[in-house]
Amino acid sequence: MAFSATIPFHGNSKLFNNPLNTDLKYPTKLLPFSNLKSVPFKVQARYASKSAHTVQVPVIQTEDCFTEPLNLPNLPAFKFEEYMLMKAKHVNKALEEVVPLRNPIKIHEAMRYSLLAGGKRVRPVLCIASCELVGGEESLAMPMACALEMIHTMSLIHDDLPCMDDDNLRRGKPTNHKNFGEDTAILAGDALLSLAFEHVAAKTRNVSAERVVRAIAEMGSAVGSQGLVAGQIVDLASEGKDVSLSDLEYIHVHKTAKLLEAAVVCGAIMGGGDVIEIEKVRKYARCIGLLFQVVDDILDVIKSSKELGKTAGKDLVSDKATYPKLMGIENAKKFSEELLGQAIQELAYFEADRAAPLYHLAIFIARQIVDLASEGKDVSSSDLESIHVHKTAKLLEATVVCGAIMGGGDVIEIEEVRKYARCIRLLFQVVDDILDVTNSSKELGKQLGRTW
Repeated sequence: MAFSATIPFHGNSKLFNNPLNTDLKYPTKLLPFSNLKSVPFKVQARYASKSAHTVQVPVIQTEDCFTEPLNLPNLPAFKFEEYMLMKAKHVNKALEEVVPLRNPIKIHEAMRYSLLAGGKRVRPVLCIASCELVGGEESLAMPMACALEMIHTMSLIHDDLPCMDDDNLRRGKPTNHKNFGEDTAILAGDALLSLAFEHVAAKTRNVSAERVVRAIAEMGSAVGSQGLVAGQIVDLASEGKDVSLSDLEYIHVHKTAKLLEAAVVCGAIMGGGDVIEIEKVRKYARCIGLLFQVVDDILDVIKSSKELGKTAGKDLVSDKATYPKLMGIENAKKFSEELLGQAIQELAYFEADRAAPLYHLAIFIARQIVDLASEGKDVSSSDLESIHVHKTAKLLEATVVCGAIMGGGDVIEIEEVRKYARCIRLLFQVVDDILDVTNSSKELGKQLGRTW
């Protein structure tokens, strides 16, 4: 079934708006994907005619763009996990040097606590991969990559504050304000934000001043009142209110996708990319930015806090709008499939070898949905019993049966202990499931301010 999801256009966040090249002209058919049916929608773009006009946007067949095992045609072999670990290691080393432990000790401890807490370093790796995509070297983009991670960390510190999302867990650890206090957490975020711009301006080498300034402008736009802050303020205002899909996409285009967009665009700028290359990676980033959020929303619904490394179910407690809440789990998955397809199509402009990290990063994000496919399905009580019998009861059953055999038990005795083993193992599993729900309910009750 085809699932069409159009990205809305609000103010300065128009999908194809380029603040660095306002004189750039595009053909009417902006996304000429081959073999895809198109549907029209209305859009006003700065570089197009002032009156609204029809743009053709493809409807992607989900079964074509997101099927197991997610192998892309003509995509070269690429060790994505090794690449991510290697680049993340380089970024971590650079971040250690950028924020040493020095006076005042407390503020630098707080900055390092969140900045060096781990994570996949998706944004800095995106920045470096985009730089390399257009022919640049890692060193050209590393200061910008570190700056983007500092800004991302700042946003997490501030987002977790009681006056914002009021979260207690981040990357498997207590949030910054829980560890250092709200006052220090706010200052740590502020310090990381200012250091980000200072670091790019002072440490970037072998890149023209014009390109450095353009990249700094891009980064500033992504985090300011037309970027991340815009998404956050609308997100806060939406709590407890009816929110449309268009409003939700506005929130996440700004709150999540903007910084990912800045990562790839700034990387391409630092690497010497031309106008077309920069716009291709910009569109790619907007797709994976929304994809990232859709996946995150689904994970919030069906994964535990331990698995996520942050508080699960938080969006349900705060009554925030999410894609699963507005679209349902299945349609949210379909939306993610389309976003993946569009992101992949944007990369077709580049050499496959150079684009491999960006291809696989998009797939890595979407892959979590595939891994969760069975978790979103309805399971009958008989199916559930069968799962537990085969998954957990068989070993216990074998233990008692083998003991009875070794002890000289007859056929009747062996069968009786076999039945006993199955019963107690299923009993154990039922109790374990009840405890899991009870503990989750108690935690939910605490968050809601009630005793469960």
